[in-house]
Amino acid sequence: MTAYFKSATAARDVHERYRALLSRWPVANTQLRVTTRVGDTFVVASGDPAAPPLALLHGSLSNAAAWMFDAAVWSKHFRVYAIDMIGEAGLSAPVRPALNSDTYAAWISDVLDHLGVVQAAFVGASLGGWLALDFASRHPARVTQLALLYPSGIGRQRAFWWKAAPLLLLGEWGRQRVRQRVLGSMPKILSGDARSLLDLLDSISRRFKPRRESIPVLSDTALRRLTMPVLVIVGGKDALLDTEETQRRVIANLPHAVVRLLPQAPHYVQGQTEPVLRFLLASSGVSND
Repeated sequence: MTAYFKSATAARDVHERYRALLSRWPVANTQLRVTTRVGDTFVVASGDPAAPPLALLHGSLSNAAAWMFDAAVWSKHFRVYAIDMIGEAGLSAPVRPALNSDTYAAWISDVLDHLGVVQAAFVGASLGGWLALDFASRHPARVTQLALLYPSGIGRQRAFWWKAAPLLLLGEWGRQRVRQRVLGSMPKILSGDARSLLDLLDSISRRFKPRRESIPVLSDTALRRLTMPVLVIVGGKDALLDTEETQRRVIANLPHAVVRLLPQAPHYVQGQTEPVLRFLLASSGVSND
């Protein structure tokens, strides 16, 4: 499990923090290991097993803990599966197949099959948004709804990391500047699990090797296969992705999609738990009781 960590010590520190958060998952849950063609995958399942399934795909430099507060809300209405992406800083297999292959879609199919899920709604964030898009375009019959938070794969990537590299050489001050460009301003006072989650993500950013591979952009043809209800939420000041192009391509290819633009938001768009829930409930017919 240390392949993409900077050292065995780094891997141990991140995984200890992660397991500590998993032990405090805010709702009853089952932690599963799913066998797939590329290796084991870790999944946190919460909510009524009889409820409609909802799969969550986190972004790069993260893991399923990023969804713990969302899952506490969404699992009141859905059977939520928070999936650790392979090749990231979670507990899934440390493998990184080429993004421009069909391997990730096949991996997600394996996960769903093991869970006994024929169809599911998907929420994906950033790189997880690309995962959800790629899977939905290849297997549209298996996706009932698609909620994309600042997704990669529609608008072009900006050359942000080339500009950020000099700042990262300036120690903690530079790291804080880069973090603010991507995440925006975090609350000055955080406590409890919210502070622990932020500390975990900071630990990952320091100790884990990010992906350098360009994220494929879906073609117009691939986007037009997404006939299920689609919600896209983007920030107007995204330093990583071309938000204007994302909006333009969604409007041109997915006229049925709902696009929610937050003009002052950075790449990471905070506070979307309730808007996503409203979309999922409205487009699924699930009761809001």
